[in-house]
Amino acid sequence: MSTAVYPVRLDAELEEPLSRWLWLVKWLLAIPHCIILVFLWIAFVVLTVIAFFAILFTGRYPRGIFDFNVGVLRWSWRVGYYTYGALGTDRYPPFALAEKDDYPAHLEVDYPEHLSRGLVLVKWWLLAIPQYIVVGIFSGGAHAAGGWGGSGLIGFLVLVAAVVLLFTGHYLADVFPLVIGLNRWVFRVAAYAALMTDEYPPFRLDLGGADPGSVRAEHPIATPVP
Repeated sequence: MSTAVYPVRLDAELEEPLSRWLWLVKWLLAIPHCIILVFLWIAFVVLTVIAFFAILFTGRYPRGIFDFNVGVLRWSWRVGYYTYGALGTDRYPPFALAEKDDYPAHLEVDYPEHLSRGLVLVKWWLLAIPQYIVVGIFSGGAHAAGGWGGSGLIGFLVLVAAVVLLFTGHYLADVFPLVIGLNRWVFRVAAYAALMTDEYPPFRLDLGGADPGSVRAEHPIATPVP
């Protein structure tokens, strides 16, 4: 696993013990978040279009729009982590765009001081096509940025972890680092497609709860040991 730093950082801490049964109803408990996220993602798309023209003419991503869009990604990752994007915690996600240090799922994106005015025309569709194919396999065509596993590889692995949790009371240790690595790849592509960085997402699976680019020295992320 490479230790190269990418400007999109996704971290997660597995919080055990986990309830054997709660995952069966998390879809119901998450409905308030899902309703809010529908409206947040509509705003995300509209603001990304505005950011597109701002980058095209000025080479800069408006900071207020950037912070809001990062917040939507962050909110989505928390909900996905609580539900079927990972099932890594039983703590209910906060209703917040801002970072919450005491919650076990984190997402940060470095603000770019300058973005290519030419690259913005092609990176979100033409250049990202290979990444979309990979992410489609991971997420099964579900809303990748929402952190939902869908019917893809993430969904299958989370289902396996859920069944093991049901019978043993423990999250399958070998599965957790892979699930987080796959989600990390998905969110890197989501941020790139949303024009937040010019740095192409690496074709690299960074496993484990701690992102290689994370600087959370004061809040170390624990990765379960098989």
